Amino acid sequence: MPRPLGELEDAVMTRVWQWNRPVTVREVLEDLQQERSIAYTTVMTVMDNLHQKGWVRREAEGRAYRYTAVSTRAAYSAALMNEAWSTSDNPAAALVAFFGMMSAEQRDALRDAFRIVGYDDGTAAEPPAESAGRPPAAPSAAPPAAPSAAPSAAPSAEEDSAERGPEPRR
Repeated sequence: MPRPLGELEDAVMTRVWQWNRPVTVREVLEDLQQERSIAYTTVMTVMDNLHQKGWVRREAEGRAYRYTAVSTRAAYSAALMNEAWSTSDNPAAALVAFFGMMSAEQRDALRDAFRIVGYDDGTAAEPPAESAGRPPAAPSAAPPAAPSAAPSAAPSAEEDSAERGPEPRR
């Protein structure tokens, strides 16, 4: 089960998921700097940490890396919801309370999800035991690729040698 992303990790991953393409530290830095003052080395460290945790994969491009999401935001959210639900001592009560907190739009999305998986009329077969109600594997266990957000315009890809940073220990 993945741990929830920290605030800065989430800000970085949000960009990686939204852009839906390989990104550099410099691109993420320039976008983050529109909201806050942040150092290049801080963003590089966060992206290296996300790589070590299995949230992004990276490929060398010249003297820099390009990072790509390993999982989608939806898979991450599903894993967090599943973990919270599965740790409850009364899962049915937890679901009732959760449903009670939902907005009308969230209830509509839930109904749509039930229709998509075929549970809207009660006639659908149970999913296989190994996937019943479980999201894709945690990031460290190589979750599915294919982020779903649309890409945005890319900042300049010109990078300096510090971008690549240290290789993770294995």
